[in-house]
Amino acid sequence: MSDDNIIKFQRPKPKKEPRTITRGTRKALIWLAVVGAVVLVWAYFQYVSPPSLT
Repeated sequence: MSDDNIIKFQRPKPKKEPRTITRGTRKALIWLAVVGAVVLVWAYFQYVSPPSLT
């Protein structure tokens, strides 16, 4: 038999609230990105760039 015409009563799934980033977390992530960029630039000029650039 086909169950296509049967209504199934189910509880609705709870909706997950979107995660919000707090102001402090956002500032920390920005500072972390800035420090990471400075470290990457330093590492490039220290180890990768040709000696004529220094």
